[in-house]
Amino acid sequence: MDLEQFKKKTTMQELKIDLATLNKCVVFLDFGNINYWYKNDDRDENNAIFPSKFKLSIDIEKLCVFAKYFADEVRFYYGHDPNNKASLKFLGKAKYVFGDRKVFTKEIQQIRHYLRISEFNSNTRLVKEDSKGVFICLPKCNFDVEITIDAVRLMNKYDTIIFFSSDADFVCLLQYLKEGGKKIVLVKSGHVSHKLICVADLVINAQNIKKYIACKKAKI
Repeated sequence: MDLEQFKKKTTMQELKIDLATLNKCVVFLDFGNINYWYKNDDRDENNAIFPSKFKLSIDIEKLCVFAKYFADEVRFYYGHDPNNKASLKFLGKAKYVFGDRKVFTKEIQQIRHYLRISEFNSNTRLVKEDSKGVFICLPKCNFDVEITIDAVRLMNKYDTIIFFSSDADFVCLLQYLKEGGKKIVLVKSGHVSHKLICVADLVINAQNIKKYIACKKAKI
C-alpha cells in the first residue's frame, strides 16, 4: 500500500465511509455552492478558534484529492469573469488541478439590483445610478441546467453519484437518479432541504471534512 492509498484508507475510516459499497462513482462539484461553505466559520478543522484576520477557504487542490478518493471522474462547475484577472487565474488553476476537460465554465452575469432605502447602510458593493435609481451589480452564474443535463446524460457511466452541493434546486434531479437505480452520496453544508437529505443514501457534513478540503488564509 503506497502513501496515497494509506491516506485514502485512513480518511474513509475516520469518516466511517465504506467505499466497497459505492460502485462506479462519478463526482459532481458545484463549486459556486461549495465556495461559501466555510464563509462564516471561525473555527478550524480541530475546532480551535482562529484570529479574525484569517478566514477558512476551500483549497481546490485538497478538494481534488479528497474527491478522487471516491472516483477518478471528477467534474468541476464554476463561472468566470472575463474582465477579472483573478477570476481567470483561478479558472486556469482549476483546469490545471482537475484537468482541462473536467472543468466546465461560463461567463458570470452581472444582474442589476436596485437598492431600497433600508439597504443603503448595509450595502458594501460599488453603487451605480441610472434613470431608474441607485443599483449594485450582483454576480449570477449557476449551473443547475448544465449539471442536470450531464448527470442524466452520463447515467450509464456510474452507479453512484457523489454530489457536492447544498442547493435544494437539485432535489428533482437526485430523485430522478434515485428512481433510475442510482445511489446518492450528498456532501453538504449547513441546513438543507429535508427532501435533499431524504433522497440521499449517505450524507457527509462539510464540517466533518474541513481538514481534507479547506485551509486558513489571511483576509485581504
